[in-house]
Amino acid sequence: MAAQRDWYEKDFYRTLGVAESASAKEITKAYRKLARELHPDANPGNASAEERFKEVSSAYDVLGDDTKRKEYDEVRRLGPMMGGGGGPGGFTFNAGEAGLGDLLGGMFGGGRRRGGGGSSGVGPQRGQDIEATLNLVFEDAARGLETSLHLTAGAQCSTCSGSGAKPGTSPRVCAACSGRGVVDDNQGFFSFSSPCRSCQGSGAVIETPCGTCRGSGIEQRPREVKVRIPAGVSDAQRIRIKGRGTPGRNGGPAGDLYVTCQVQPHHLFGRDANHLTLRVPVTFAEAALGAVIQVPTLDGPFVSLRLKPGTQSGTRHRVSGRGIATVRETGDLIVTVDVQVPTTLTDAERVAIEQLAAATTSSPRSFLGGS
Repeated sequence: MAAQRDWYEKDFYRTLGVAESASAKEITKAYRKLARELHPDANPGNASAEERFKEVSSAYDVLGDDTKRKEYDEVRRLGPMMGGGGGPGGFTFNAGEAGLGDLLGGMFGGGRRRGGGGSSGVGPQRGQDIEATLNLVFEDAARGLETSLHLTAGAQCSTCSGSGAKPGTSPRVCAACSGRGVVDDNQGFFSFSSPCRSCQGSGAVIETPCGTCRGSGIEQRPREVKVRIPAGVSDAQRIRIKGRGTPGRNGGPAGDLYVTCQVQPHHLFGRDANHLTLRVPVTFAEAALGAVIQVPTLDGPFVSLRLKPGTQSGTRHRVSGRGIATVRETGDLIVTVDVQVPTTLTDAERVAIEQLAAATTSSPRSFLGGS
């Protein structure tokens, strides 16, 4: 019989809050309830809860195993006389792991149990993402386009077809990790995995590297990537092109290509979301009397805009459906009217304005109390 020397001092049944006659199902249920309440993730910084969690875990490690529970009950029945040391005449006990790792892993997303069989061989590895910049004129950004990016980036090595090994040779399975790419550091009930240093986590050792890619399986070479830029892309917007990054290893998926758009400003139009903005100068007569003026659009043809008599400078006028068209909506053209004051006058213009001034009987500053 293997037993802890101090088992007779610890009442594991009381720790879990169950009777000594409790069934295995009742013990597991009680443990799960307490473990959820006391787990360090649920009680950050609470030292007493952490200590209690350890006590509950130790109790379940014994009572949750039929063999250990029988040994524990026997030690408790015999009392202190069985509490000898680990040498001759005493008992020793090596804490096992059955049950506890599975339960904690299921409840808290913990790591796998020590001794759990990992699959052999190197797993798929996703390729790296790459970045690119695309310069666009305003019209192309508004309308969208399909184009090609010419960039130098990682691609599958043309010499070794991505294996990383010199042609005629093959990588061998890493002996240190048996091809898993990770090694385990056993810490009591739990096992912590870290990348294998012998193979840098790849699971394989390349004894004779490919001269082109130096064992990486990826070489840098010019690539042409066709991309579709959606209508309405804005300046500095980042677009993800799935699967057009660096190739994956061992059957893993390729990384993604992220394209940052740099949109050149337009000499006439601005943007407000999917609306186009435009400032249009008008004469005092057109603003005062009203007029129909012609304004340009991004698509080319002019459209008519009717100004009401008394139109004020700085007012905004909407031309529906003449903005940027995307798959979700079509914006409008927002025209801001700027009333222009002439800096030079002809004799006829001066006479006409003087007559207007003489005929004006009200002041726009009357609300100020002056003239």
